[in-house]
Amino acid sequence: MSSITINGEAHEFSGDPNMPLLWYVRDMLNLTGTKFGCGAGVCGACTVHLDGVAVRSCQTTLGEAAGKSVTTIEGLSPDGEHAVQQAWRKVSVPQCGFCQAGQIMQAASLLAKNRAPSDAEIVEAMAGNICRCGCYQRIHEAVRLAAGGV
Repeated sequence: MSSITINGEAHEFSGDPNMPLLWYVRDMLNLTGTKFGCGAGVCGACTVHLDGVAVRSCQTTLGEAAGKSVTTIEGLSPDGEHAVQQAWRKVSVPQCGFCQAGQIMQAASLLAKNRAPSDAEIVEAMAGNICRCGCYQRIHEAVRLAAGGV
């Protein structure tokens, strides 16, 4: 039996420790904001925070997450008022929206570590998150806006 804290709530899991965290979050807890994209950890759609650090939940197993704290997009700010979420709305970032939860979680992790990232640091931190619609300029603008306090 493993325990894991997701969005501040303790959960016990007795299944396969090699199950991807993504499937547990989506299928067992019905937290569907975290998306399945590539399944290989390269697109970033499944990004969550593990002990405050952005990780790809499709490549993170429940065994690796055991005893740790996970934050999904639903737990970042239940009312949607995290600075990154506010900036996303203000800049009207999403087009299709599929990648946006992962983008937001990656940006929030960056800003938790670096409150004033340079443009180069934003580009580097966000490089692993793919936007199928090509909204990169608005994404980077929103990260800069959130860094400035919206």
